[in-house]
Amino acid sequence: MSRAAEDPLVRSARREAAVVLVIWAVALIYSVGYCWLFGYHREVSELTFVWGIPDWVMWGVFAPWVACFLVSLWFSYGFMTDAELGEEQTPPSEAAAAEARDA
Repeated sequence: MSRAAEDPLVRSARREAAVVLVIWAVALIYSVGYCWLFGYHREVSELTFVWGIPDWVMWGVFAPWVACFLVSLWFSYGFMTDAELGEEQTPPSEAAAAEARDA
C-alpha cells in the first residue's frame, strides 16, 4: 500500500511552521543567554548605558526584538507563499436555500 501524496498546502504550512520555530528558538536562546551572562553578577560600577538603558537590556532584549521584527517582515513578505485553496464550497443549508429561490 502506497502513502497518499501530501497536500502541497500542508507541506508549505509545515515548512513555514518549522522556520518560525527555529527563529523563535534562536531568539530565545540568544536573549536568555545574553541577559544571563551579562545581566547578573555585575558590579554597579561595571554597568554601562546605551541611550539611558542598561547595556545588557539593550543588547539582550531591545536589539533582538528589533531583529525579530525585521526577520518577521522578511518572513511574511519574502518567504511565505500564497497558495490557491480551491473552489469555495457553500454549506448545504445555503445551497438548498439558493436552489429554492431559483426554482
